[in-house]
Amino acid sequence: MQDTDRFYAFREDYRNPYARDRDRIIHCSSFRRLEYKTQVFLNTQGDYFRTRLTHTIEVSQIARTIANHCNLEENLSEAIALAHDLGHSPFGHSGGDELDKILKDSGFKNGFEHNFQSFRVVSELEKRYKEFNGLNLTYATLEGVLKHSKPYDKPFFSNNLKTIFKIKDDPRLEAMIVDFSDEIAYTSHDIDDGIKQKIISIDILEDNNLISKLIKDLHNIGVKKDDKVFRYRFSSSLINTLAQNIIKNFKEKNQICYDDDIKKSLTEIKRTLFKNLYGNEEIKRKMFFGKQCIRALFNDFMNDKNLLPQDSKDKLNKGAKLHRVASDYIASMTDRYAIKLYKELHIG
Repeated sequence: MQDTDRFYAFREDYRNPYARDRDRIIHCSSFRRLEYKTQVFLNTQGDYFRTRLTHTIEVSQIARTIANHCNLEENLSEAIALAHDLGHSPFGHSGGDELDKILKDSGFKNGFEHNFQSFRVVSELEKRYKEFNGLNLTYATLEGVLKHSKPYDKPFFSNNLKTIFKIKDDPRLEAMIVDFSDEIAYTSHDIDDGIKQKIISIDILEDNNLISKLIKDLHNIGVKKDDKVFRYRFSSSLINTLAQNIIKNFKEKNQICYDDDIKKSLTEIKRTLFKNLYGNEEIKRKMFFGKQCIRALFNDFMNDKNLLPQDSKDKLNKGAKLHRVASDYIASMTDRYAIKLYKELHIG
């Protein structure tokens, strides 16, 4: 952690510690790989759709805005936002769920959890310094990555980890902002992408009080549902409304929260998206293929560790467990690399 950064203290730096964290995250290889990791639509389905990288950038932008207007540490929120999804496996949440199931079915009770994996990426798996592993981030950023979403306490956390990060305590407000910004980003852009792909229409959401109000407001300024710009104006309005509600509540109550009616509307929106977008037959087929890739690759590595790259084999030689090294390698893959390797090993 930077709090004890004695190796590089001689370097003059115009940035504050959280700005350094942000830059170290942006320049790491795990961050670049987010460009080719699935958000909802597979990266191979087209250039328009959000990827894990564009999602991360949107979360960062929203978090910075909220933190700024709440007079909190903007750079800290940005750093946590940029790192919060570094541990995601290929093929979105379906890929992570499959990796978790595979590990648990194989007898490894800790399984796979992408939030904790993000923490492991920045604290252990990335290698940028000769003397130690990780990105050498501040305590506040590491805590924010570890605790940016509930539940904070995981049963597989070591007692040492729980003690260091006071795992049962709420995180800093900047980490809470990232949690809310994540929800704002994926709700708005999943609606946008779903409409673009013609899997859903705005009509299925129009009974929702929040959505109906936004549509009415847009109509009042001349933007109709069949206008080309409707999706863009709707997404912007949704993001702005939710962010403003958080800022208002923080200034009035000193809490990071929504009004009760907004919270209820968001719950209803997510329920509709799960049924009509995430549960879409086409998306489920693509995710099923992704799951098969992950399962096959894990079995390949467990049966023959020589299929792993040299840096993974080096970890095994230092005493790391094969199942964790294999899952770390798979989790680091982009969608297209996982598909390429699967085809190379199974199709030829």
